[in-house]
Amino acid sequence: MDPTAVIIWLLIGAAAGWLAGQIMSGGGFGLVGDIVVGIIGAVIAGWLFPYLGLRLGGGVIGEIIAAAIGAIILLFLLRLVKRA
Repeated sequence: MDPTAVIIWLLIGAAAGWLAGQIMSGGGFGLVGDIVVGIIGAVIAGWLFPYLGLRLGGGVIGEIIAAAIGAIILLFLLRLVKRA
């Protein structure tokens, strides 16, 4: 994997994780936590969106929005499990 691609992946994950943290709980999870949440969110969105027939526009903004939606789903599910 190209080092530039890894850096872009990390930046998109950080932005998406931070955005999801702001929407779901009013605060971020720190740099590493935001990156992890954002990357897992991107994986969730990449898996779920084709099943739902959803497509966001291409480019970095579309990727950040998709990853943020996936991260929000992840945080929502984690809260459900935590309450149980």
